[in-house]
Formats: sequence, C-alpha cells, structure tokens
Amino acid sequence: MTLPPGVVLRPIQARDDAAVATLIRQVMAEFGAGSVADSEVDAMQRSYSLPRSAYYVVEREGRLAGGAGVAPLLGGEDRVCELRKFYLPPASRGLGLGQALLERCLLTARGFGFAQCYAEALDRMSDAQRLLESNSFQLLEAPMGYGGLRGCNTWYLRTL
Repeated sequence: MTLPPGVVLRPIQARDDAAVATLIRQVMAEFGAGSVADSEVDAMQRSYSLPRSAYYVVEREGRLAGGAGVAPLLGGEDRVCELRKFYLPPASRGLGLGQALLERCLLTARGFGFAQCYAEALDRMSDAQRLLESNSFQLLEAPMGYGGLRGCNTWYLRTL
C-alpha cells in the first residue's frame, strides 16, 4: 500500500515508548476499557525485540499516528501469532493508516514463519472489526491462547 504524503511507517524505537504508551491508554479509555495493567505497554520497543516479534509505528507529519505489532500467541500453537496493540487515535482513522499497519504486520508474520494470525477486539471497536473482516479475518466463537484485552468479546483468525 502506498502511504499518503507526510506519512512514515517504521519499526518502533525506544524513543517512541512513552508516546506509544500514552496512545494505548488514550484509545483504551475511549472504548471504556479502563486502566491498562500491562507491563509491556511502558516498554514496547524492548517487548517487541523478542524473537518472532515486531512492532511498527506510523507517523503523520512527524507525530505518532498509531501502532501495531505481531508476536507469538501466548498459550497458542507455535505457528499462530497475534496481532497486538493495534491502536489508532480518532484523528488517524479512515486515512488508510490502519490498513498499512495491518499489511506490514501480516507480511512480517509470514516472514517469521507463522501460518495463522489471531486478533481480539472489544465489541465497541467497530472500525477495527470492519478492517479485520475486510482483510479475511474470520470471526471465532471463543478466544484462543491466553488473550490479554480485558473485556474483549470478539476474536478473529486469519490464514497467512
């Protein structure tokens, strides 16, 4: 996918950690998910430097405009990854940035040797659900692995 002018999609760097943590907390609060008690949130670059893990940020005119990553599904099979920490603030939605992040994550997951990608969403995240469904993610009846998104009640799986 071609990015709009002024948009950069790149791997996360340590200098991004505070801004990404703030973004995650703001988006979770927007959807009524409460406080984020996830140690990964404050150390995203380090957390996603583990084997078969990657996190990407998108910048728009030099400012953080979203992020998404992939990592092995905790408690899942070895060939299943999870689309993780996929968040865009309201001003970044509807611009194709989510699609660009998703495509980069799926390409990375294939490169890591994963065969399937799992994703979770809150039922109130209708834009996220539409994006997943339009990219061949199939709705599941129950979660896989350990999951981590509190209050999540929609689960998806896609073959890579």
